[in-house]
Amino acid sequence: MWPLNPSRKEVVRFAVRCRVLTLMLQVLTRFLGSSTPVVYWFAAHLLQDQEPLLRSLESVSTTPCSEDFPPGQKLPRNSIMVLLYNWKTCSAVTRYILGYFLTYWLLGLLLHCNFLPWT
Repeated sequence: MWPLNPSRKEVVRFAVRCRVLTLMLQVLTRFLGSSTPVVYWFAAHLLQDQEPLLRSLESVSTTPCSEDFPPGQKLPRNSIMVLLYNWKTCSAVTRYILGYFLTYWLLGLLLHCNFLPWT
């Protein structure tokens, strides 16, 4: 229990412990997120197993006919964009994975630009 009037030494000790904890968490998440591809492999594995839309993209030929698409509409080359365009028809696992990565990207963008601690 904290005393009602903490000394300066206790306040500094508490601040240092908090800073070390947040620093350790930031460094660990940076190492795990950038140097270890296991998280991304697992997400890709789940997407390949659970998403029928990706399986239908694999069966499509690599050179689609341009007559199949209306003028001005481009065929997305990135399969993630196909999943995002067809958000409502995706499975729940796909929505959770895409939602996690989109939320992480958006929070990182907003917090990092405001000089807040984000990895």
